[in-house]
Amino acid sequence: MFERVLEGIRDLFPGSAGTIPLHAPWFDTADEEAVMACVRSSFVSSVGEGILAFEQELAEYTGAGRAVAVVNGTAALHAALVLNGVGPGDLVITQAFTFIATCNAITYTGARPVFIDVDPDTFGLSPRALERWLDRECRQEGDGCVHVRTGARVRACIPMHTFGHVAHIEEIITRCRDRGIAVIEDAAEALGSTRGGRHAGTFAPIGTLSFNGNKIVTCGGGGALLFEDPELADRAKHLTTQAKVPHPWAFQHDLIGFNHRMPNLNASLARSQLRKLPHNLAVKRALHDRYRELFADGPFRLVEAPPGTSPNHWLNAVLVRDRQERDTFLQACLEAGIQARPAWELATDQPMYRDDLKDDLAVSRELQDRCVNLPSSAHP
Repeated sequence: MFERVLEGIRDLFPGSAGTIPLHAPWFDTADEEAVMACVRSSFVSSVGEGILAFEQELAEYTGAGRAVAVVNGTAALHAALVLNGVGPGDLVITQAFTFIATCNAITYTGARPVFIDVDPDTFGLSPRALERWLDRECRQEGDGCVHVRTGARVRACIPMHTFGHVAHIEEIITRCRDRGIAVIEDAAEALGSTRGGRHAGTFAPIGTLSFNGNKIVTCGGGGALLFEDPELADRAKHLTTQAKVPHPWAFQHDLIGFNHRMPNLNASLARSQLRKLPHNLAVKRALHDRYRELFADGPFRLVEAPPGTSPNHWLNAVLVRDRQERDTFLQACLEAGIQARPAWELATDQPMYRDDLKDDLAVSRELQDRCVNLPSSAHP
């Protein structure tokens, strides 16, 4: 039934013997040398020149004022929420169509998520759905926004740039700013993606990134926070390094901090990987173009970027007719040695988030049933 598509995907990866991975990391001798140089230095943990250098290089690449490296993307989200004063009893708006880490980071603070639908063109949080929910469910009290039925403060909003496509972030920020709601960009999948020439994660006061093993730049784990405000970046650095007061020898801490530090070993690899990002982006653009040719005559619709944006094409995706066709296609890929995956099951279908506030999630449910991610590895 899908023979032509499966053959076409195999033709896109002629060097892959056996199973074609969904998104494999690419390491070369420069990466090996970066790691070994760090090992030889003996500074492999939370101290070392690689961490500060990586933060500076990442800020320069993204156009952020500052970057603070942490151990993973979830830790970055958690720290961003704490920096915005999110705590027990608060509400944080996000999307149900996202990886579970976005929601889990909210619950770490004692807050609860509110799940709002996504846009069909970006797969990211819909500013129109956001405005409808706020107008219907909330009221303004002073400089803040309160959910009428529960009396809880709507403290923050986390839109996610899904599969590397940049959400309508300016509209989201405008709607939240007018109501006193902080915005945190979850740009975990969007390193190298831009809207109007501006890098994802730099529109809001805080953006977050991930360098997990399946990301376009990886150091095994790793994450980062992006800032324009240097004072806020300093607070983040302090908070994520156990809130230790600088001193030549004394162990003094002035608040409850977190051990969210990125080890120097990871930072050394991340620096090497970041140098290859322009190459990886070019290769992934070319791969997307070839997918466009493959799906020009059906049977599925390739997901394209909205006008005015330049995605990193982290994961290419197609939309099929329904869940039954999705599962049939996934089984065919499995049997053909091609790693493909469905989108996430909605967070609201998970037992721990089933009873949280939400809108109708109509677009999210359709995408859940119809979306399939295809092999998208960058190759030299």
